[in-house]
Amino acid sequence: MVKAHSLIYAIYVCLIVSLLCGALLYIANMYNQLNIYYTTHEELYIQNQSLVNYALANTDKTSIETEDEQTVGSAYELKPYGLLTLLQAKSFIANDTVTSVHFAAAKTNDNTCVFLTNLDRPLTYSGDVKLIGDKQLPSDFINAIHIDNKPNKLENRGKITASANSMPDISESIKKSFAQLNGLKVLLKELPQNKGVYYNSFLNPTLEINLEDPSLNTSLKGNIIIRSKDSIVVKSNANLNDVILIAPKIIFEDNFKGTLQAFATRKINVGTNVELGYPSSLCLSNTTLEKSSIVIKNNSKIYGAIVLYGNATTDISKNSIDIEKEVILACDIYCTGELTLRSNVYGTVYTNKFVHKTASSGYDNCLADIEINPSKRPAHFVSMPLLSNNDSNYAAIKKVL
Repeated sequence: MVKAHSLIYAIYVCLIVSLLCGALLYIANMYNQLNIYYTTHEELYIQNQSLVNYALANTDKTSIETEDEQTVGSAYELKPYGLLTLLQAKSFIANDTVTSVHFAAAKTNDNTCVFLTNLDRPLTYSGDVKLIGDKQLPSDFINAIHIDNKPNKLENRGKITASANSMPDISESIKKSFAQLNGLKVLLKELPQNKGVYYNSFLNPTLEINLEDPSLNTSLKGNIIIRSKDSIVVKSNANLNDVILIAPKIIFEDNFKGTLQAFATRKINVGTNVELGYPSSLCLSNTTLEKSSIVIKNNSKIYGAIVLYGNATTDISKNSIDIEKEVILACDIYCTGELTLRSNVYGTVYTNKFVHKTASSGYDNCLADIEINPSKRPAHFVSMPLLSNNDSNYAAIKKVL
């Protein structure tokens, strides 16, 4: 005869066993769902990377032609962001989506070291000068001149061809940048903030902040334009990443570090020990008869591009780029005015005129004690699209999302 409490114990045991079995089935189902989730997302990430590579080679399209049975959808969009192109790639399946955003730029195979416009004055050199790469110059000969009784040594590698009497056409995207750079106008306090940094995702529309006070000492990151009617003074404690600055005059205080694009019409001054990380650009457009200048002081670092353009050849002397000693220039330089170089350039230089100055005199189209060598660009470096280029092949520069 079975006792009542033994039956209750049996029921408890059956209940516990059923709960354990149910838990095991639930865990197994959850594991299976997680496995499907991670497998799906892995497939989406792989597909998204493949989509980015496809988009870089097919900038005239916005989607991939696929077979009907393919379950992963893909779409991409390219739009200008200053001197750069913003590539947004989206891969999706059912309710899952993977999106990535990259800075991109048109690739170039140009191995030019120096382009010097043919304005009837040949290139000369003084001291220890290295020119590595192809050159377009007014003359086949680079003559030595003696300054301060220093010995002269020229290392010249690459072919020399005759230059034209005008600069190569600058990229239309740069010309359009000044007119088309705009965004949704907001107040600084309206931006989302995370750990003291104001941020706008590159998935969102571009936001634009108009400064009333020229001093900029805020932390800003992402898809943001900062504009001023007169000037922007970037303080050393400002934290700027991937943003765009627009003002007639832009000044960077000593010791500032950031990654940005700066667009001015009258003046850009870069203080000592300033570092503008890759991909940064300093761009000045002057179409007036007023003077304009870009000045970069000692011990600074520029990774990207330096551009001054807009003046006619009759106004070369009114527009200048002046780069002091001990500056690291991993960048390309385009200057329709006078270019004074006192530091090495690991990139390409296009200019109407070189100027070398000493304490007592100045020398036109003279290079002294510097190296211009595009082959020393960093391995990951993709040149900014400074010249008009019909090549539709692009390369990713930086992932921003």
